Amino acid sequence: MSTLIEIRDLHVAVGGKEILKGLSLSIPAGEVHAVMGPNGSGKSTLSYTIAGREGYEVTSGDILYKGETILGLAPEERAAKGIFLALQYPIEIPGVSTMTFLRTAVNAQRKARGQQPMDAAQFLRAVRARGKALNVGDDMLKRPLNAGFSGGEKKRAEILQMALFEPGFAVLDETDSGLDIDALKLVAEGVNALRAPDRAMLLITHYQRLLDYIVPDRVHVLAGGRIVKSGGRELALELEKSGYDDIVRAAA
Repeated sequence: MSTLIEIRDLHVAVGGKEILKGLSLSIPAGEVHAVMGPNGSGKSTLSYTIAGREGYEVTSGDILYKGETILGLAPEERAAKGIFLALQYPIEIPGVSTMTFLRTAVNAQRKARGQQPMDAAQFLRAVRARGKALNVGDDMLKRPLNAGFSGGEKKRAEILQMALFEPGFAVLDETDSGLDIDALKLVAEGVNALRAPDRAMLLITHYQRLLDYIVPDRVHVLAGGRIVKSGGRELALELEKSGYDDIVRAAA
């Protein structure tokens, strides 16, 4: 199984302070990996660095996607190559309908990839087909993006965006945040439907409950800016039971 994403000895500073301190991680195509860790361990820094967010300075190390470095690429260039970030707190864009945003974003990516843009009718068919499974109907698509959306609606809209983009590698940053159990199940079903032999995903979460619904192939513990322990799904169950303190102390 080929490695899709490889993070090599990554050091990242934010505002002059080093947050990631030699993080290494490889994810093969077809697998879903989870990163868990206490607050302040660097989980969100990892997701933003992969996506190319401004202000996250890579001081050493590398991130390879399909064998090529992405560090010199702007966020939109990374997205066009197939890297997707689902945010913990999706932004609101009042005045721009969800449908307009999705179509504009999808066609921008298609253009960057040398593909023909979808016309209105093509896109409507695609978004309705994808949205049905996530309970995203026409009424929700007409509303301004995320404006006044519940936590569950925001996450469903973001997973719909992911389904339309069909990324090669997706990072889901605390997708379970703010979701009740019904919304969590629906979002998890949407994510599971996108598992594929040529796609990899990275779930970033505090809690094991998400992993009851999106079962990972591997679980990694992030503490002090490094991966300090890796294992199977049973590692998440261990963390839920005993917390992070023992693992963090052992790795110190």
